[in-house]
Amino acid sequence: MTGFHRDGYCRTGAFDEGVHVVCVQVTEEFLEYSQSVGNDLSTPMPEYDFPGLKPGDCWCLCASRWQQAFEDGMAPKVKLSATHSSAIEFMDLADLQAHAVEEELS
Repeated sequence: MTGFHRDGYCRTGAFDEGVHVVCVQVTEEFLEYSQSVGNDLSTPMPEYDFPGLKPGDCWCLCASRWQQAFEDGMAPKVKLSATHSSAIEFMDLADLQAHAVEEELS
């Protein structure tokens, strides 16, 4: 279950230091990139109730991690309808829209 609160929503709160507000759809390329910069999202961690992600999964990513990936040319697609509105405090809405999952654009 994704989200800082593990409730399926990309919302944040006082204890969410990472600000997990960007709903992304991961690819193998992004998972490899993420691991290369020290954020292994593929390996299961049962102690945190984290099954590990595989291509096609959706995940609430930290705002700073999405921005880092964007700046490195590796930003994953974004599910705008599931991304928290506070994400635009950390990045440009136009950048998020440019990376929107295509079915949301129809």
